[in-house]
Amino acid sequence: MKPFTYERAATPADAAASAARTPGARFIGGGTNLLDLMKLQIETPPHLIDVGHLKLDRIEDTPEGGLRIGAHVTNTALASDARVRRDYGVVSRAIVAGASGQLRNKATTAGNLLQRTRCPYFYDTNQPCNKRKPGSGCGAIGGYSRQLAVIGTSDACIATYPGDMAVAMRVLDATVETVSPGGAKRAIPIADFHRLPGSTPHIETTLVPGEVITAVTLPKPIGGTQMYLKVRDRASYAFALVSVAAVIQRDGSGRVAVGGIAHKPWRVEAAEADMPRGAKAVAARLLAGAKPTQDNAFKIPLVERTLAAALAEAKAA
Repeated sequence: MKPFTYERAATPADAAASAARTPGARFIGGGTNLLDLMKLQIETPPHLIDVGHLKLDRIEDTPEGGLRIGAHVTNTALASDARVRRDYGVVSRAIVAGASGQLRNKATTAGNLLQRTRCPYFYDTNQPCNKRKPGSGCGAIGGYSRQLAVIGTSDACIATYPGDMAVAMRVLDATVETVSPGGAKRAIPIADFHRLPGSTPHIETTLVPGEVITAVTLPKPIGGTQMYLKVRDRASYAFALVSVAAVIQRDGSGRVAVGGIAHKPWRVEAAEADMPRGAKAVAARLLAGAKPTQDNAFKIPLVERTLAAALAEAKAA
């Protein structure tokens, strides 16, 4: 690990301003992703700004009837909150499906959203990676790609977003609240928060340099049967090959977002019009334009089967 300086920010605005003053600075909350990357010297920030003491660890009701989740609420606290379990069950299920109990006790809401989109070639510093070193190439393209993206890819990157919580947040139309280095606040729809790789896969979100997340807001509960199904190579502590977050209403209508197949949580709202027709119709529109490799072509039928399982489980509920 390379030397770095450290400070504790007093307010979110102070944290953002400090980050803007120091190129390459990183915010640290739980540190469950960043510290691993620093140990491997994949991330080498010259300065760390601790945002874990900014009193952003509360879950509050909003005037609109939703919930405002502080950036430093831990995954464990969020998944176990009675309001979340009652009204946003897809979020609780998604969080519990991720990582391990120990990591969920430390990982934060903001940090979970900001975990790096990555693949095995990102971790191997002997391999080219446009995310790690822009312009160096992509070792995964033409390499082993079983776990990687089948849609929304580019000639620069085929990595997949690894998180679970964000897939559930996407199906619920959450909003990410931030503070910029100048003190301005904004609310970013989660649909616009994560970016597709394009020619700049190292830029993974729409945050500007120094902008810090302060909260995530969930809208008023939408009801329905909420499901999160995750298909992976082992029963725990593994990223999804395919995951499906679904909210299904009594009339058969609903919403669906998919993880494990793209550089960001994948949702195509137009495909949801086909929910009453079944999983095959939805998957066909959801995956239109997919470009799988020989290694990961199995993900295309796996999305349909996982969605069909979610629909069947919701019908039986």
